[in-house]
Amino acid sequence: MVGTARGVFQMTSPSAASIGMLVPDFPFSYDRWLTHPAGLGVLPPERAGTEVAVVGGGMAGLTAAYELMRLGLRPVVYEPGDLGGRMRAVPFANHPEYVAELGAMRFPVSAKALYHYIDLLGLRTKPFPNPLAPDTPGTLIDLNGEQAWARSPEDLPELYQEVADAWEKVLQERASLSTMRDAITRRDVPILKAVWNRLVREFDDESFYGFLASSSAFHSFRHREIFGQVGFGSGGWDTDFPNSVLEILRVVFTEADENHMSIVGGVQQLPYGLWQHAPESPAHWPAGTSLASLHEDGTPRPGVVGLRRKGELFVVEDADGDVRVFPSVVFTPHVWTLLNRIDCDPGLLTQPQWTAVERTHYMGSSKLFVLTDRPFWRDVDPRTGREVMGMTLTDRIARGVYLFDNGPDRPGVMCLSYTWNDDSLKFASLTDRERLDVLLARLGRIYPDVDIRSHIIDEPISVTWETEPHFMGAFKSNLPGQYRYQRRLFTQFMQDDREPRDRGFFLCGDDVSWTAGFAEGAVTTALNAVWGVVDHLGGHAPRANPGPGDLFDSLAPLELPYS
Repeated sequence: MVGTARGVFQMTSPSAASIGMLVPDFPFSYDRWLTHPAGLGVLPPERAGTEVAVVGGGMAGLTAAYELMRLGLRPVVYEPGDLGGRMRAVPFANHPEYVAELGAMRFPVSAKALYHYIDLLGLRTKPFPNPLAPDTPGTLIDLNGEQAWARSPEDLPELYQEVADAWEKVLQERASLSTMRDAITRRDVPILKAVWNRLVREFDDESFYGFLASSSAFHSFRHREIFGQVGFGSGGWDTDFPNSVLEILRVVFTEADENHMSIVGGVQQLPYGLWQHAPESPAHWPAGTSLASLHEDGTPRPGVVGLRRKGELFVVEDADGDVRVFPSVVFTPHVWTLLNRIDCDPGLLTQPQWTAVERTHYMGSSKLFVLTDRPFWRDVDPRTGREVMGMTLTDRIARGVYLFDNGPDRPGVMCLSYTWNDDSLKFASLTDRERLDVLLARLGRIYPDVDIRSHIIDEPISVTWETEPHFMGAFKSNLPGQYRYQRRLFTQFMQDDREPRDRGFFLCGDDVSWTAGFAEGAVTTALNAVWGVVDHLGGHAPRANPGPGDLFDSLAPLELPYS
């Protein structure tokens, strides 16, 4: 058992250095496709410089735009806010050299396609201070008014060890954990598909809670309560209990929930870096060309308010009233924005795909950050001999408290609360100041001898993703029975069976992926869209480096019967 990004309980694995996020629904090796010397694709010469609309400047949009530019196309990026999407690092008002990571802030080392771009830009990473992680000085668990302090899993009370053993037991016995991880590590697609397809058939209608409650290992409600509150989540995984257990198994199988790193200096460097980076030897474009240089004033176009088909072309209207026509569109925002933020032509998607858009289920999430004069939590309490505060998991309103140390003589960053769904909604109507007052009062009951407020040196920064107008949620997480809907959205990039007038519009983003909430899913579905655009414009992937569409038939996600 080791500390993880999403809580306390997780199995150790000797394959941590080699396993990747080879998602069992569609086990295409995106990392190998990206790094193959033959490149991603070749376009007809007459297509050089062709404009393609990329809606959204988050990780998916900038991945797609960057790779389309490398192939010789001219991406036109539309973005209503700052570049980055949920890779949002907001500077503190009076100390802008320090940031609050309001969205993505930790990345599993198994996310190999994502790290391709992190490495490309030369960004530095460091271990994220997760519960009980080696680089986390201490973790305090506050549950039902009782507290446990630990530096390693072995320090936890026996009851927690029992819950960890139960979690491992249920995964091994009911979900073939060892077999799946071994197949992912070896990229053994036949075994991976065979086992996973069986699990999809068996568990598509099963919630995460039902999966636990129907197992003998979790026969005790007390064990399920502890597991839900602090065992596998940022303050608990119980907010995911209503969701499909398949969502959880994908994360566990690919080790996406552990071995997390943060980006030194803030995550928004990654999307901004792709915007400004000039790739080596791009097709068609001269050396030094970047996405920024291809846009007037080095900035993206405003947000899109209208999307229409015009024969085999697309008419895109932005918030400034500018109307442009494109042969293809890559759409990256949360799919709900197609329902209420953009005036859409119904013909953009098939009716079954529109139904899948309507059924998409998003998780809510809130965070609140403060900047302190120094990492005071590392002060040693002479009575206990340990730090006065630790990374905190609690069933109180804060749920998860994360501590970011920038050095003993430099300001420290505290994420005073990281919450999900119902716990997130408890903050939705409060101002930043009101949130801070509530949290300090609650944390004062956990740490009665620590005056957190006296160390705060800047204004608090918060976010509630379900109230953000262009997001309306943190990330997708399917409910039981929604596998069929997810399959429709993920496979939308395959359009060979459609009439020419019905092709050319490509969805991507982590909510279209099988692993929502992870930047890896944004990257990989963006690469699907890149393949789709190249195919749509008459190009192809190199024979030596077939793309996801070329191998689709052999890797396709299981299609469950509809009736």
